[in-house]
Amino acid sequence: MTFHIIVCIKSVVTGAPSGVVKRSPQNSQLNPFDWPALEAALQMKEYNKGSVTAITMGPAISGEALAEAMAMGVDRGILISDPALKGSDTLVTSRVLAAAVKRIGKFDLLFFGTRTSDSDTGQVGPQTATLLEVPFISGVKQFEGQVGDWTVERGMDEWEETWRLSSPWSASINQHAYAPRSIGLDSLSEVFDRINIEEWSLTDLDLATEDVGLAGSPTRVVALKKLRRDRNCIMLEGDAQVQMEELITHLNKAGVLA
Repeated sequence: MTFHIIVCIKSVVTGAPSGVVKRSPQNSQLNPFDWPALEAALQMKEYNKGSVTAITMGPAISGEALAEAMAMGVDRGILISDPALKGSDTLVTSRVLAAAVKRIGKFDLLFFGTRTSDSDTGQVGPQTATLLEVPFISGVKQFEGQVGDWTVERGMDEWEETWRLSSPWSASINQHAYAPRSIGLDSLSEVFDRINIEEWSLTDLDLATEDVGLAGSPTRVVALKKLRRDRNCIMLEGDAQVQMEELITHLNKAGVLA
């Protein structure tokens, strides 16, 4: 069987939205934390002479994130898009991705970014793995091996761990572990000119409308708002000793130091 890696990616909203978010090419981009996951998958694809599939859930504009992934070297792009998915929380997103992975079939590795830049929960990876009943390792910094025998290194806070496991397994890839390769304009042009992204709906995944969207989500976003922070800059005069004493005085007045 051909070595196969699946990478779950997301098209995220750039900037802090005001009111209802209207997705467009100007305010959407591939989640920056997904780039290292794609690079890790592509390097292992080249080593094991396999294939990489990228899947994402979202509106039609999310197809551009898949196109970028395919320009990097991903072999297959799948967009899961359906009006009923609007308002889905991380649990529903994981349910949909798990259904898509099951429909794709056999895989050896399943990768995620550590988190997304717009919601920043880091929940989709472990939730999807749980639904698929496969091992999940977060914060992977390095891995090596072949089908059936893998050595995986991960970092957590100040700790580093080494794991041994067999396929299939899933992981979130540390955002600093794999520097993504650059994409040439010729690669982008080729993908966008002859874009071949598959589109799946709920019917394709055998999911009911009551299990997705707001209806199937135990949590929901109540409101979005921009936070305003008033900051003052105070220039400290004198030599280092005088500046240090003045700084301590300011911090005490602000209640920062107990």
